[in-house]
Amino acid sequence: MEIEILVVPDCPNEEPAVERLRGALADAGLHDTTFSIRTISDPGEAERIGFTGSPTILIDGHDPFAEPGRPVGLSCRMYRTPDGLAGVPGGDQLRWALTAAGEGSARSAL
Repeated sequence: MEIEILVVPDCPNEEPAVERLRGALADAGLHDTTFSIRTISDPGEAERIGFTGSPTILIDGHDPFAEPGRPVGLSCRMYRTPDGLAGVPGGDQLRWALTAAGEGSARSAL
């Protein structure tokens, strides 16, 4: 599983996203899974990759929290969580996304 956190420079939600992802990986039993952080600072790059805000968490190149019609650009991102809007996805939401990605990878290997 390849995981990447995309952020804009000086994103105030980078560290909370990292901590939330670490916790979700541990809770999902994915202790050996690593991830990288990539800073997006060029509007052209944001457009090319369809970057819809910071932080964006990609799992195997897919944004499990993508919302249709969301504008592309160098901006902060808000997530719909059970507790309302937040700067990072909820822990349960991340665990679900990781589990779903892991199940999808296992099916592909069959």
